[in-house]
Amino acid sequence: MSSTISLDDLAPRLRGPAITPEDAAYDEVRAVYNAMHDCRPRVVVMAEDDLDVMATVNFARENGLDLAVRGGGHSTPGYGTCDDGVVLDLGRIRNVRVDARGRTARVGGGAKLGALDHATHAYGLAVPAGFVSTTGVGGLTLGGGIGYLNRKHGLTCDSLISADVITAAGERVTASRGENPDLFWALRGGGGNFGVVTAFEFALHPVRDIVGGPIFFEYEAAGDVMRAWSEHMKGAPRELGAFFGFHIAPPLPFLPEDRHGDHMCVLVTCWCGDPDDGEAAIEPLRNAGPVVGAHVGRMPYPALQSAFDALLPPGLYSYWKSDFAGDLGDEAIEVHLEHGRGVPNVHSGMHIYPIDGAVHDVEPDETAFGVRDARFAVNVVGLWPDDADTETNRGWVRDYYDAIHPYSGYEGGYTNFMDAEDQARVRENYGATYDRLAEVKATWDPGNLFRLNQNIVPV
Repeated sequence: MSSTISLDDLAPRLRGPAITPEDAAYDEVRAVYNAMHDCRPRVVVMAEDDLDVMATVNFARENGLDLAVRGGGHSTPGYGTCDDGVVLDLGRIRNVRVDARGRTARVGGGAKLGALDHATHAYGLAVPAGFVSTTGVGGLTLGGGIGYLNRKHGLTCDSLISADVITAAGERVTASRGENPDLFWALRGGGGNFGVVTAFEFALHPVRDIVGGPIFFEYEAAGDVMRAWSEHMKGAPRELGAFFGFHIAPPLPFLPEDRHGDHMCVLVTCWCGDPDDGEAAIEPLRNAGPVVGAHVGRMPYPALQSAFDALLPPGLYSYWKSDFAGDLGDEAIEVHLEHGRGVPNVHSGMHIYPIDGAVHDVEPDETAFGVRDARFAVNVVGLWPDDADTETNRGWVRDYYDAIHPYSGYEGGYTNFMDAEDQARVRENYGATYDRLAEVKATWDPGNLFRLNQNIVPV
């Protein structure tokens, strides 16, 4: 394919650097969080602004090259990098501007949750978004956005007001309810299939201090804890968020030293209502089983958001599997108990996130996130530091997923928790919205330039 922009011509068109294998910074800028993806792109563009993004999109399209768009770099399937293609890094487009009076925030496409939380918390406001502060705002939002505040304030994409998008044609457009509404609909759950979002505008919600934190229980009580938690959350106030997990106890100061390294189950809680009511709201969960240790109290919301960052440092090997799920029946719980005891290391685990409450208030066809009736998102997380342990850890994730999937009640799972090998599940993961997404894809990206993602093929 002929090109109007050569690699030599690209750099003068950019404010940010275009880094190639000959540059000293190449190995640093090509790295992503998941060490399984040690790719060597032809060029990594560190975009400074929309014009850099436009030039890079045009370069990739006109040269027929793979284009990987990277925000936070957390993509487990490695969609933020590629071999012999173009990596468009948005990390320098990370500004956050808060309008406290209007309760909105404008967020650069390369910002991470930590920056967003820091800026909004100063005004006692927040976007419902995620569990780890190093996560990219862009990827999280475009895939839907599960987090601590979902039951009260919905998914991250439900708070999206508008987006600035660089299209496959290299043009800048705005997507909102009133402008390009089909694109706006697709961006809220359809992933990175439709363009490069360089700015998000969010509605903000009143959240300053929360009451919450982890409660670790004896593994032998995990079945009782899971049942009590699942039943309690059905009628719990929407201000209460709490997810269940299996973990190996890390060396935390509130856990007895002689229990570090033991298999346990955990409830990670977050009460976002009146802090004076928080302890009472969480008490029924604390009573779900024998507690080994807990760190629950009043804290700034960003403190909880960043509490587990150390368990997800860059450079680990990573492999995940996910399902949506309905009620947890006794048979499903027994399967969880069987496989939860096999968590292979302190970084890995299994989490069940509640996605009811305000998430269910949104009609299935109102956004591209079409699975609005599930109670939970289940995520089996494999993370390990040594490549020699890859097969063991992948095997644990696969065996766990294969055993629990028949009890989920759903064919698909949460897009942001999917691996590259889950492309065969794309239609199920997007649910009833897939056919409409394929039509929108044909309008905005008929050549499927944005294909390094959980890909929707244009009609």
